[in-house]
Amino acid sequence: MRATIPTASRRTLVPAALLLCLLLPLPAPAGEGFLEVHADDGSLIVALPMPEGEGWCLEWNHSVEGFAVLDCYRHRGGRMVLERSHLPDFAAGLDHIPGRGRQVSDGEGGYWIEEIDETVPGNAYRLRVGSLRVDHRLVVDDERISLSRLAANRLVTLRLTLPD
Repeated sequence: MRATIPTASRRTLVPAALLLCLLLPLPAPAGEGFLEVHADDGSLIVALPMPEGEGWCLEWNHSVEGFAVLDCYRHRGGRMVLERSHLPDFAAGLDHIPGRGRQVSDGEGGYWIEEIDETVPGNAYRLRVGSLRVDHRLVVDDERISLSRLAANRLVTLRLTLPD
């Protein structure tokens, strides 16, 4: 035997169900996240949407040579992953470590270290932001955000956050 709902009740239930759907908060889409930069006191300095599969780079000027160096990350499977780095020269402190990625020419005298694919523990790391001369900056697509303008000489935490 099948239970039936009288027609008059069905007319009442449908609008009530639609209203309930409009009032309930929608869960965040799977894979959504944010790249956040927090000062040491916990205050939020930067928050950028960072959905699954999207990436960003941390760019800074080498303290001796002055050219730009890049470390590039991606939100992959809910994790912050260091994918590759760009080093324009073999200057002080810059080198490829054998067994850690694959070094390829950038065609301009520098090189990329591709396929590093290292997960960042806890989806976060701390950074002492440099002066404007060093100019630590986040690069997302064609946008550059200078962390040095926002927090020079301060300790910050870069973190990939995910919805609860």
